[in-house]
Amino acid sequence: MKKIVMRSVRAALQLIPKNLKNKLKQNERLTGLYVRSVRKSGLFFDAPTPKQTQALYNHWLEVNESAFLKSVGAIDGWQAIVFGTDSQGVTEEKLKALGVKTCFITGDKNESALEKNISRLDDQLPTLLLNGGDSLHKSAISHLCDALQESDLVYCDTDELDINGAKSSPRFLPDWNPELQYSTAYINTGVMIKTALLKSLQISNQTTIAEIVTELSLTIKSLAINHLPLPLVHQSPGKEDELNTLERVKTVIERYTQAKVETDDQFSVNRVCWRNSNPLVSLIIPTKNGKALVKACIESILEKTTYQNYEILLIDNGSDEQESIRYFSYLDTLEKVRVIRYPAPFNYSAINNFGVEHAKGSILGLVNNDIEVISPDWLTYMVGHAAREDVGCVGAKLLYSDTRIQHAGVVLGYGGGAGHAHKNFPRFHIGYLKRIVATNNYSAVTAACLLVKRTHFEAVNGLNEKDLSVAFNDVDFCLKVKGLGVNNVYCAETELFHHESVSRGLDISPEKAARFNRELAYLQTTWCNFIAHDPAYNPNLTLKRENFSIRSAVELKK
Repeated sequence: MKKIVMRSVRAALQLIPKNLKNKLKQNERLTGLYVRSVRKSGLFFDAPTPKQTQALYNHWLEVNESAFLKSVGAIDGWQAIVFGTDSQGVTEEKLKALGVKTCFITGDKNESALEKNISRLDDQLPTLLLNGGDSLHKSAISHLCDALQESDLVYCDTDELDINGAKSSPRFLPDWNPELQYSTAYINTGVMIKTALLKSLQISNQTTIAEIVTELSLTIKSLAINHLPLPLVHQSPGKEDELNTLERVKTVIERYTQAKVETDDQFSVNRVCWRNSNPLVSLIIPTKNGKALVKACIESILEKTTYQNYEILLIDNGSDEQESIRYFSYLDTLEKVRVIRYPAPFNYSAINNFGVEHAKGSILGLVNNDIEVISPDWLTYMVGHAAREDVGCVGAKLLYSDTRIQHAGVVLGYGGGAGHAHKNFPRFHIGYLKRIVATNNYSAVTAACLLVKRTHFEAVNGLNEKDLSVAFNDVDFCLKVKGLGVNNVYCAETELFHHESVSRGLDISPEKAARFNRELAYLQTTWCNFIAHDPAYNPNLTLKRENFSIRSAVELKK
């Protein structure tokens, strides 16, 4: 019933003149009520139904037909390994029609071992890795071979093909996303690879394509992986043994790292906990007054957190409520807590930079005062990621008070700036490509709960307190850290409440709006390349909603 009412309200809003709508938005209470009502109604910005997705995909295919047929370089020759059985010879027949020079089927009983077949491949020709039953678009080989010239391996988007030739279930993938590979094995078919790399691996008859990609990524630091955002591979519906593939990837991770991996059967994802040296973590929490919020935040950290080597720095930004002041004085007597006064005007970036100056830890944690711990091992997982050599900023899964998603990674380009992936989705929704329940890489994460090495923080001169005093400072910071050559991580195993609507109002007053627009303009100017194409997103997905829908007809015209 709530969904029907809110859909009616949203439809009615579309009929209101723009100037009147802008005036209504300036009413903070009205705007807050509307946002909360949409979230509680369960609409979560209309996650697309399968029927809607199919309609959008059909239109997408019509509009992008020319992209498939775009002329690319000439092909000198290629070869293929098909993983799994091809009892009727359908896959091999289709590959031969596309001009394959050599094709080995790994799962057929009359074939030799996979390792032996790979040794017989020509090093001078690229090799396609394909699962049995999958097929290729007629232009796939030319696109893949052309892209491989500047890379070590190439993968593409996929869809499914039914017996009537109808295409459905598109998987629009991000650019190379190592954490998503470890947690979901998202690259599992349609890989074009330089043959010498393939021959460098220890192969068994049980080896999977996802396993090969994972092992190469863990053993070759300079590995160049390219992604083509075109569904060039048509997967066979329902054939993949997902849990077996994850187990194979788990084995590779544990062979080459000291990480502990558990396979979550409920969501079919790997949970990777990275070993660390138990570094001191400094959790920096700015506040002005807000005793109830601070009490819930700090007590939840002290009572629930299993990782114990941390300190809490409460940065008091001019509190004037006696109840809060008395409580903060009490906190200052606790072993793990220090209260530090910061009497200057509010500037989120400056306050956190000030807190870092007083922190003792080699790992820094930026934490809002309205955060509340849910999962006891939150800091264990986050520290494990933050301590890794190739990781920069680490963010958490944050929930509104009603348990819907507040943050599960930041996507550049939403609304012309940046926004939260899967915002307002239910807590246990898996998300697009399982990106709510699986740890994966995003270009940025929110600083409402963010961990980073002190060395990285100092290398980029901390948060930008001159240009970004309130909005987008965390996005800017994450992108600067990413520029150091590391990846930022959304850690799905870390769940906390972020009582966002309780702790601050909406930026809709004229003064706040002007400041927000200045900071948005700074983001758009400084990070225009990421806004134009966020590598952790896919250019075929919408930037109008945080729901990972395919671009609409209006967007495709632009």
